[in-house]
Amino acid sequence: MINIVHIGIGPLGRRMVQSAHRRKSLQIIGAVDTDPEIAGKALGLVCDVRGLEIPIASNLEAALSERSARVAIVTTVSSLVRLKPLIADLARAGVHTISTCEELLYPWNTQPEVAERIDKLCQEHGVVCLGTGINPGYLMDYLPTVLTGVCQSVNAVRVTRVQDASIRRIPFQQKIGAGLTLDEFELRRQEGTLRHVGLPESVDFLASRLGWKLDRNTESLTPVIAAQDVTTGYRPIAKGMARGVHQVGRGFAGNTEVITLTFHAAVGEPEAYDEVEIEGDPPIRSRIHGGVNGDIATCSVTLNAIRAVLSAKPGLRTMGDIAPISWSDSLPS
Repeated sequence: MINIVHIGIGPLGRRMVQSAHRRKSLQIIGAVDTDPEIAGKALGLVCDVRGLEIPIASNLEAALSERSARVAIVTTVSSLVRLKPLIADLARAGVHTISTCEELLYPWNTQPEVAERIDKLCQEHGVVCLGTGINPGYLMDYLPTVLTGVCQSVNAVRVTRVQDASIRRIPFQQKIGAGLTLDEFELRRQEGTLRHVGLPESVDFLASRLGWKLDRNTESLTPVIAAQDVTTGYRPIAKGMARGVHQVGRGFAGNTEVITLTFHAAVGEPEAYDEVEIEGDPPIRSRIHGGVNGDIATCSVTLNAIRAVLSAKPGLRTMGDIAPISWSDSLPS
């Protein structure tokens, strides 16, 4: 079995623990969270998993004091700068990192100096660091590159993700501004605390995989305004308030828009779907009706990447650098 340690036991981390515990090929040997309200408690108690009596440690050293881990599953922050010290500690401990940190997906253009330091450190200690998840990490970046594999030529890629945020965890609904007045929405937008993180990184990843040199990478963000009262989210939303976000990431080669990523997430959205359109030879249009459940899929993509990470070349890697992932729960031979 593959020994793993979970770092970050918030709402997503708890779902990740539940998902990992159900897999016979994975063995949870430790957990870390700095929240004093849960540190010291049994992991199973906090995550509603029977029989998982591992205590949640307040630091990495304590979590690894009795048993070693091969891979750390990190569900903590979206900021790469804030995540870097933990990646460094894990690398020095000889533990591979797989994180849902959105800025880690492809930081080579957005934060090149930090990316270089992480890459060098991981190579020195013979470990892999990977940023992934459902988005960024799969639906709006990795999957489109896979679909281009049947094309003789590609001129443009357009990806649209429309979600009904009513079924997503509360922190996600808060992150997209559901239930804010438009003034509150604008204030948080200016502060940079309200948005889906990762669109610029997804644009850069796509361009890199397709061999396109971009001259511009832009991002826009506007509120999705409730046309009537909405009661399906974590809090009531009155007519005229924000029920979510509409974000568009664009990549330009010269004056030509070659990449368009549209992220639309709102409470009470009537139709959810994920769609990839490839302008090429042949043209491709692929739609997943109903969309992919982001919380379930983020856990799945992260855990399904473990085997590929264990066989990858040490360093800071992207989803395009590792072997293609798929579901498997067989024990290693």
